[in-house]
Amino acid sequence: MQDQTKLIHSGYVPGNKDPRQVPIIQSTTYTFDSSDDIAAVFDEPTHALIYSRFANPTVMAVEEKIADLEGGAAAMATTSGQAATALAIMNLCSAGDSFVTSSEIYGGTSNLFATTLKRFGIEAIFVDQNASEEEIAAAFKPNTKALFGEIIANPAMSVLDVEKFARIAHGQGVPLIVDSTFATPILCKPIEHGADIVVHSTSKYMDGHAIQVGGVIVDSGKFDFTNGKFPDFTEPDESYHGVVYTKDYAVAPFVIKARMQLQRDFGAYPAAHSAFMLNQSLESLDVRMRRHCENALKVAEYLESRTDLLNDVRYPGLKSSPYYELAQKYLDGASGVVTVDLKGGREAGTTFMDALQLVTRQVHVADSRSCVLHPASTTHRQVPDEQLPAVGITPGLVRLSIGLENVDDIIADIEQALAKVEG
Repeated sequence: MQDQTKLIHSGYVPGNKDPRQVPIIQSTTYTFDSSDDIAAVFDEPTHALIYSRFANPTVMAVEEKIADLEGGAAAMATTSGQAATALAIMNLCSAGDSFVTSSEIYGGTSNLFATTLKRFGIEAIFVDQNASEEEIAAAFKPNTKALFGEIIANPAMSVLDVEKFARIAHGQGVPLIVDSTFATPILCKPIEHGADIVVHSTSKYMDGHAIQVGGVIVDSGKFDFTNGKFPDFTEPDESYHGVVYTKDYAVAPFVIKARMQLQRDFGAYPAAHSAFMLNQSLESLDVRMRRHCENALKVAEYLESRTDLLNDVRYPGLKSSPYYELAQKYLDGASGVVTVDLKGGREAGTTFMDALQLVTRQVHVADSRSCVLHPASTTHRQVPDEQLPAVGITPGLVRLSIGLENVDDIIADIEQALAKVEG
């Protein structure tokens, strides 16, 4: 099936007289006929359901749909994109291990890596994703267990060279993990280009309506964890009946290990109703992403003509973008996010944001409604101007998330807001 059909039909196939729509199984627990039945499920948890802290039929239908869209072997949903990223790293790294990551990643992910995981003894080694393969490979240590990057970085709007990162990761004997939130499976298929693990914040375009927070991890099933660097995958798990993940669950050992160890213990699993709502949104994902990309390109082209007020327009769909060629190679559209740098710095950024009328001010992105955020006055308001470039932003940087409204209305609103900046 093509993606448009998978979005509607994959993950759930009703039988005779079954509900046509994915049913909401709103239950924490499941019944068994005997103690032997319960014991058998604990010995082989993939054969039946145990508890909704880590498996639920409604959620599993959505997991299967997303795995199918990504071309992966299996998926595991989480309560947020941050949870998906954290569990993906923790599934590979223990205290004393490290991983290498692009420095051009979402600020919340950067803080997770540099601060929180550091407290657990896991080191994040930041690199310039545009550096040579040799330079990036030189950052690896004997204890390095993964390489991480974002397909479309938030808010830098840079595009990851996935095949380059895959060569580096596989040359070091570790998996490549990519965050494909802005791209979604509609605009990019990272696994086809060598990615081993894909994570998403489903709170963004997959949900698309700012209704709920969620995340997902997709296992390609292609990485060889028996290369000697990952004993947790190849030796018996004493916390789970001596299971050997690469032997007993060879099709998708990464996701099974994450579910049986981390999800079991942390319980960052979405509720059935949340999965039902996400599934409803997924059915329109292809249609929505096409409109987001079409609108954003027109807005970016308009903004590119305003060199009187803007230093820079960052959108990989523009031919002037340094990432245009990578976008043509890896993306079928450059998402709906456009970043601009106003010449007037912090004051111009706040004036522009406050003057917008149709475009709403909110700490969110990738919504059906156009929205805006000026990081220097909001999320990074305590960072001095001279330190902002170190975290990938400038005093005048404004992130525009272009929604599904009529693009002429969006541009008209931006135009009148720029007029206020101009004075």
